Amino acid sequence: MSGHLPQFTDDLCARLRESLRRTGYDADGVLGTLGESAHAALGRGEPEPAARASRDAGELGTLIRLFLLGGAEPRDAVRAALAPVPLDDAIAVGLVTDGDEVRAGLDLRPHGDERGSWWVLSDLDSDVLGGQVPADHVLGVGHASLSLIRATIRRPVDTLLDLGTGNGVQALHATRHARRVTASDVSERALALADATFRLNELDVELLRGEWFAPVARRRFDQIVCNPPFVVGPPRVDYTYRDSGLAGDDASALVVRQLPAFLTEGGTGQLLASWLHVRGEDWADRVQRWLPPETDAWFVQRDVADPALYVGTWLRDAGIDPRSAQGREKAAAWLDWFAEAKVQGIGFGFVTLRRAGTAHPTVVCEDLRQSYDDPLGPEAGAWLDRVAWLREHDGELAATRFRVPPTVVAEHVDRLSDDGWETSVRRLHRTDGPGWQHDADELVTALLAGCRGVLPLSDLLGLLAVAHGRPAGELTEAALPVVRELVRHGMLEPA
Repeated sequence: MSGHLPQFTDDLCARLRESLRRTGYDADGVLGTLGESAHAALGRGEPEPAARASRDAGELGTLIRLFLLGGAEPRDAVRAALAPVPLDDAIAVGLVTDGDEVRAGLDLRPHGDERGSWWVLSDLDSDVLGGQVPADHVLGVGHASLSLIRATIRRPVDTLLDLGTGNGVQALHATRHARRVTASDVSERALALADATFRLNELDVELLRGEWFAPVARRRFDQIVCNPPFVVGPPRVDYTYRDSGLAGDDASALVVRQLPAFLTEGGTGQLLASWLHVRGEDWADRVQRWLPPETDAWFVQRDVADPALYVGTWLRDAGIDPRSAQGREKAAAWLDWFAEAKVQGIGFGFVTLRRAGTAHPTVVCEDLRQSYDDPLGPEAGAWLDRVAWLREHDGELAATRFRVPPTVVAEHVDRLSDDGWETSVRRLHRTDGPGWQHDADELVTALLAGCRGVLPLSDLLGLLAVAHGRPAGELTEAALPVVRELVRHGMLEPA
């Protein structure tokens, strides 16, 4: 509940941890009890299959219904499930409510990765509250958090900053690959819940309070991750978890502009971001203006939302009915602001940054709106590797022996004409990772057919020039930009 800062002591966390372990309330235990079908239904917001599956699960079932389904449970059943945590202590810190039937006061849920399970504390969402969330609401592990988790590079680093930590879930994952983790937030309530999360999981994370980068002034980190308040619109703060108080996409611009200065040389930063699609302006030109010098940057646009759909989505997220008087008033002000700013859409995606230390950094903005299952994190790391390789070897491309990875295929689309089947589309398709695709003409597909790690690129281009009656210099000049792009996308690699 808003206004009451939870104070989870080490002793309380130790007792709660014992209770959760004893009952099996972890990622594997919940999945094992519910089964894959009911667990998937719960993830879709359909609680009834999970409620049925938990009926005969004893104390674990009590905790599942209490914390995951938002149900009311008998006082004695909750007391038994939480032991050795005294029920009065759980009520005092706001973990559960008081009464003959007890409800969750906070969201406490298992969250895992391939190496194990944690517990994350946050505030109850609007569905459980049955109405609008408070202004200092601390969001749980939602789709945006999960997408950033999957998009983050997981390579060993010494220091990592989780800027705007919220409930602390990004920092949890960071402890897997960073020796020292710092987490900051402007919200006192968010830091209190993140602190409880870290104590509950026996993790040593440095916590700092303040706006943006102020708490870490004059410090540098090997890696920075950030899930900022990226909702765009009028300059206001209705909810600290999503609103920055800055107009439009200025919050995303601020992070992109300032983040590289807090990185060590070669350090990386990754964030979720939003950008406006303004009439008469290319979104790529807009976001590139945010960048400081000497910064490699990869902007990946995952979606573009219509302003009306965007406003309705975020009103519902806060528990406001768009049909209510309050909802219509807020929607009108929001849509008026979009109209005045000539906003035609709102782009959303991931930004990967590297302090490159060069006057000629690589900056790429591209759409990745197709669906794919692989996490983007490994691809982001590989993209940075490939960009660094190209920078180091750009003058040697013609002398390099390349090969086509086995995951790259050539696709032809043929159309029936008066003369029979004719190829109308030639396309290169990388079948792993994000599934990059490139249109390719006959010469490009012929060039890649020869890239088997045996002949240098110059020899292959010479053979093609002879076969097609083209000057070798002209063919080389046309081919090198294509080769660079294919290397960046992992569709061509040095042998």
